[in-house]
Amino acid sequence: MTLLQRLLAPIRWLLSVLGLTVPDERSQLQKALQQVGVSAERFIEGLKAHATEHPEPIFAILRRLRPILVQNDQVLVTRFRDVQEVLARDDVFDVPYAEKMRLITEGQNFFLGMPDSARYTQDVSNMRIVVRRDDLSTLVAPFVARTAEQLVASAPGVLEIVGGLTQVVPARLVAQYFGTPGPSESELIDWATTLFWYLFLDPDNAPDLKQRALSASGALNAALDRQIAARQARPNDADDVLGRCLKLKASGTPGMTDLDIRNNFIGLILGAIPTTATVTALALDELLRRPNQLAEAQRAAREGDDPSLAGFVFEALRFNPLAPAMYRHANCDFTLAKGELRQTEIPKGATVLVATQSAMFDERYVQAPQEFRANREQREALHFGYGLHSCFGRHISRAQIPGILKPLLQRQNLRRADGVAGQYQKAGPLAGSLTLRFD
Repeated sequence: MTLLQRLLAPIRWLLSVLGLTVPDERSQLQKALQQVGVSAERFIEGLKAHATEHPEPIFAILRRLRPILVQNDQVLVTRFRDVQEVLARDDVFDVPYAEKMRLITEGQNFFLGMPDSARYTQDVSNMRIVVRRDDLSTLVAPFVARTAEQLVASAPGVLEIVGGLTQVVPARLVAQYFGTPGPSESELIDWATTLFWYLFLDPDNAPDLKQRALSASGALNAALDRQIAARQARPNDADDVLGRCLKLKASGTPGMTDLDIRNNFIGLILGAIPTTATVTALALDELLRRPNQLAEAQRAAREGDDPSLAGFVFEALRFNPLAPAMYRHANCDFTLAKGELRQTEIPKGATVLVATQSAMFDERYVQAPQEFRANREQREALHFGYGLHSCFGRHISRAQIPGILKPLLQRQNLRRADGVAGQYQKAGPLAGSLTLRFD
């Protein structure tokens, strides 16, 4: 059971907050359940399952009645301002990834799991030198557009978009732009997907996933070590991220040893492939549920209106995010929302679940949150986090995700395949499959 499930599971508690009770034998609800042959326990379990899969209605109640929910050493934060405060106070709320990161790198952390420190500043600064904003228009966007169009054009009117598009484009971008292809495309995708799941979406530390992650990390580490050594032995003029890193190393830049380069690339690759593959599929899945918005997104794609297209894609993700929350650990006692009626003491050692999905529906900050608005201000979105550990590759993602979908949205009569194949399917917590048809 995940932490989110544990926090949302006590439906009895929620009913009591609402002034209700679990049905007893004399209640009208119990009688109605008996008439349809459903036990109260089964009804409650169904509510729990639905709340975990579709948490926003529960979040809406919590935002009003218990915006900062504390259960023992677990905390759920649901309002926008409080979510921002937790994510901004990186001096108090640590990212919880360092231990697992050291495990997969065989001993070293990398900047995704570091606190604000001299080493964090050094590593992030180095990677910003080599992953340049100027590359978006000159290298990244043209490559994504060309690759996505080729994949869609080669499909005979039917395409399983996860394995045939949303995983493939970022994997090929890693190979071309980063300069770090896998021994095979499928191996690179599998390694990145397993490691991302283990690092960021496995709060219960499943033993079998850990073993798969150790195997994947060993293979990815070895592949990157070979690529770094080969490029140094046989330099070329390729203007990719690895080549730029090796030039920094040759110039004596601190934090650019072979091991440093390899570890930073692990972070880049994990952030590039599985997240892009999943959120791109989720955005399209949401648009397919909304025929009017889908038609408008297709119009923007066909007219080459990239800013409008991006607006539709990221607004769809607000309704259908990869994960409803992210984790932080409190390294000291802290008063959250100090001076407000909802002021709450967060104890040292608490695990804090920062509900970014809930925050993006907080009517106190987000205008008309239940409306689909493709022209929302970016300040109302938390797709890429907030504060010190906001997504390093967010600018690439803003270009790549709509770019992957653009050629697909340009097709006529875009629709789901019949049956289960046309529904979004998960592989663990990440995208598994979604098959579409078009003319």
